[in-house]
Amino acid sequence: MKSLPLFRKNSLTTWLVLGCSMIAISGCGGTPKTVPSTSLKPAETSAIATTTPASKPTSIVAELLFHFPLTGLPSDKEIKSRPFMVMVENAPQARPQTGLDQADIVYEILAEGEITRFVSVFQSHDAKVIGPVRSIRPYFVEIGDALDAVIVHAGWSQDAMNIMAGRKLSHLDEVYGDGAYYWRATDRKAPHNLYTSVDKMKQGAEARKFRSEWNGPLLTFAKEGQAKLTGAAVNYIQIPYIQGYFASYEYKAAEGVYMRSMEGKPHVDKETGKQLQTKNLLVLESKHKIVDNEGRREVDVFGPGKGLIFQEGRSQAITWERKNGLLRAYADGREVPLLPGNTWVQIVPEGTTIKME
Repeated sequence: MKSLPLFRKNSLTTWLVLGCSMIAISGCGGTPKTVPSTSLKPAETSAIATTTPASKPTSIVAELLFHFPLTGLPSDKEIKSRPFMVMVENAPQARPQTGLDQADIVYEILAEGEITRFVSVFQSHDAKVIGPVRSIRPYFVEIGDALDAVIVHAGWSQDAMNIMAGRKLSHLDEVYGDGAYYWRATDRKAPHNLYTSVDKMKQGAEARKFRSEWNGPLLTFAKEGQAKLTGAAVNYIQIPYIQGYFASYEYKAAEGVYMRSMEGKPHVDKETGKQLQTKNLLVLESKHKIVDNEGRREVDVFGPGKGLIFQEGRSQAITWERKNGLLRAYADGREVPLLPGNTWVQIVPEGTTIKME
């Protein structure tokens, strides 16, 4: 056991039609001209038809597969829609939560009340239930703004609202005017029973006439054969927060993911009962400061700071910094790429010691 101190749309149909055209034209005479494949455009189809064997269209189509921007996983179309960033509660009365298993990225960060809150980002999955939804704070707003996400919450601190109003950010607030895009469950007591869905959020964004096309940042994902982490093998990570609350992850080698627990018990989704998991795990040290009698905090989400990244059962010490809209991990002056899949980011106070086995 070690303790260490603490990351255009061209339709596939169009390309298939082009492939068919190639076969039809291949019987024509004439001297073919060689055209590099990297410069091919739809307008150059005659050059393709006279130079490319009939077996090539499949490889061209494969190269044009799209990917989800926040997970790096394959998509059958180009994704240009804005993500939604939903504030999800983590008080004991709100557990287990729903929908976190379908988030592309989840940040866990301390709020007041000596408990954490989840900043959950949805773009690749149309989650039908997400919550319980709670209020927002300035450092949560900063994450959502940098992502160019539609911010979804129920209430706010005055400082958080000042930022959103001053920057004219797109947001849906259940407490003040956007209640139609949420609902209250009957099996829990308020305020721990408020939920939304991707469909509801889309309805709200359309009704409020929010910009729909995404101007957000792109993550860096590892390519096939790229070097893996160079640190020690680690199969268990325990991350303390405050007053005995801790999150932990255990590596599941068969699937290459980390299974999440809270306070020693599997963290499961309320609807499916399945344990939450992540492909990439980042633990980032950050400056924290309590700023009022309610226990509200200032949390640095800009960096730079120290941290650790975990992938496929291995660890690596990093520095982190917000660049190009995202909290990114660096080692030896280079960005550490993520593996295709979802990502959990644990932001903890400076000096936090995590347990690794």
